[in-house]
Amino acid sequence: MWCYYVSPAPVTVPVHDVSASYSLADARRSLETEKDAIHRRWSRHGLWVGVGVYVGFAAPDSWLIPDVAPTTIAARLVIAFAALLAFEVLRIAKARTIWLDVTCASALVVGYIGWLWPAVASHDTTAMSYYMIFGAIFMMGANLFFSFSFRLSVATSGIVLLAFFISIYWVFPTTPAYRLAFGLFYISCFLFTSFVNWRLNVERSNVLLNAAEARYQQWAATERGLELLELSNTDYLTGIENRRALDRRLDECWEGWKKHRRVFAVILIDVDFFKRFNDQYGHQEGDRCLTVIATSLRDVVSRSHGTIGRYGGEEFIVVMPIDSPEMAKGMANRIRREVEDLAIAHTERPDDRSVVTVSVGVAVTRQQSGDKVERIVREADLALYAAKATGRNCVRVFDPSLPRPDDSVGKLVPLLAAAIDRNLVSLVYQPIFDVDGVARAVEALMRFKMPDGTAVSPKIFIPVAEQTGAILELGRWAIETACRDILMTDRMATVSVNVSPVQLKSADFASNVSDILKECGISGSRLALEITEGLDMEMQSEIFRCIADLRALGVEIWLDDFGSGFAGLSWLRAIEFQTVKVDRTFLHDCSNPRGLTMLQDMIALIRNRGNSILVEGVETAAQMSLLKDLRIDRVQGFHLGMPVSADMLKAA
Repeated sequence: MWCYYVSPAPVTVPVHDVSASYSLADARRSLETEKDAIHRRWSRHGLWVGVGVYVGFAAPDSWLIPDVAPTTIAARLVIAFAALLAFEVLRIAKARTIWLDVTCASALVVGYIGWLWPAVASHDTTAMSYYMIFGAIFMMGANLFFSFSFRLSVATSGIVLLAFFISIYWVFPTTPAYRLAFGLFYISCFLFTSFVNWRLNVERSNVLLNAAEARYQQWAATERGLELLELSNTDYLTGIENRRALDRRLDECWEGWKKHRRVFAVILIDVDFFKRFNDQYGHQEGDRCLTVIATSLRDVVSRSHGTIGRYGGEEFIVVMPIDSPEMAKGMANRIRREVEDLAIAHTERPDDRSVVTVSVGVAVTRQQSGDKVERIVREADLALYAAKATGRNCVRVFDPSLPRPDDSVGKLVPLLAAAIDRNLVSLVYQPIFDVDGVARAVEALMRFKMPDGTAVSPKIFIPVAEQTGAILELGRWAIETACRDILMTDRMATVSVNVSPVQLKSADFASNVSDILKECGISGSRLALEITEGLDMEMQSEIFRCIADLRALGVEIWLDDFGSGFAGLSWLRAIEFQTVKVDRTFLHDCSNPRGLTMLQDMIALIRNRGNSILVEGVETAAQMSLLKDLRIDRVQGFHLGMPVSADMLKAA
């Protein structure tokens, strides 16, 4: 019997509990560690400065109490040297900060008593009686000049205060008035500086707490941002990358191929007879099956520095740099064997196997890969179809000689023919903004889903629809739906719809557009039809006649993806386009001076022709600022607005 797998519930990307990995207490400890290092450094600076001042008072000793000055000066030098030596030894030994503070406090006490004891023996009592006032500096130093704890500072200044009272009451001959006046002064200094030290310690504690809370909030916000970024690029079911992340990776590799000829491979993986698996075991087990496969393949692909993502439904895609086509084929075979070795039971297969397997199609960049990355994906899809057509559970590498019959995409052909009746197609709308931030138009984008809800990329189903002629009905439906969703409800002033060369070559296309405008009761000037420059479209007379008829209806004609192909200038010269949409790659290349110059030259060319300019692919605020500086008419991109349904358009 084949063993059946055991796996956890469908995997989703977890949103981490930030308190479990980093808490407010952690933030406080981190700040305390940092502040402790600062404390140690400033304690050292403070002690060295204090010692310098202490030794510097040797000069007043020689002026005011010259009879005992040799003794007091010697005491100053010995105490200063001993204090610095003790502190530096402890610092080098990495002693705790409290012991460094105790050393500084001891230096203050010993320094005061070590000077006071010989000084009070001076015969010049008048000068000494005034000179004793400088002892308050030691008391203030304990409370203000060092960052001692409250208890240590009070103890230090208290000992200084006690030493002072002992000297004036039992050692140094003074009058009662002197004792009272100077005693009150010292007590006032003690109380005042102790209170200030207490307030400083309270403020330090509050600052530390507030800083810890701020650091924690900053960390939490950063973590949340990283998690949201990960979620936006992760497939909710399997935990691997999603279509959005894979499309970005494909674009990066394509740029590397075009500019530096860095070869890469695209590998498409389709789970064989997955619908039958779902029907037999249920969708929950189907989800678990996909999760197990995704996890296993991620480990295989990552070891070769590749990227794997879910491309829709039961289909996965791998994008990886390679050194040779043999390397890509070897990876594809490892993928096929890895899935088969999982031994996931599938007893409802129509062939002689009883476990889940995959079919794999491989395409590698080559000189004939075309002008867009979609071409290599299409080639991988054709190779995948060849693998499925030759028995499944096998690998096929794209070959230009592979047959491309109308049924080369199998199940898509009948579904596209019935897509409108079965509600398999829908439209989403991406806003088009003026540079002042006002959305006055939207672009209608067609979406297609399989009956099981699996999304199919326009890069896949649009070419199939063009090959089979289904694009004619789908295109008419798209224009009519966009007019009803957007123009009849006045959600926007203008809606643009992409058209295929197959539609433009159709004899009744312009009359169909006219009928739609009449039925909806709207002006043709509110509808724009986009012609993609990159399409293989010859300048045939029927296309020019169709465009002329559309212009007679007032319909605007836009040139899409300008700069992405070779026919852009020819089309720009032959047809009067109201708007020219600059391909997104030119904006994304503006990070270097050459790319910026290219964009500026292109804009100047279009502006000299008198066309309105729309730049696609605005994804950052910096790009938007650049386009404002270049005085672009309109902009479009994810930074400004994502494609949404008609109902969500106003809110978005």
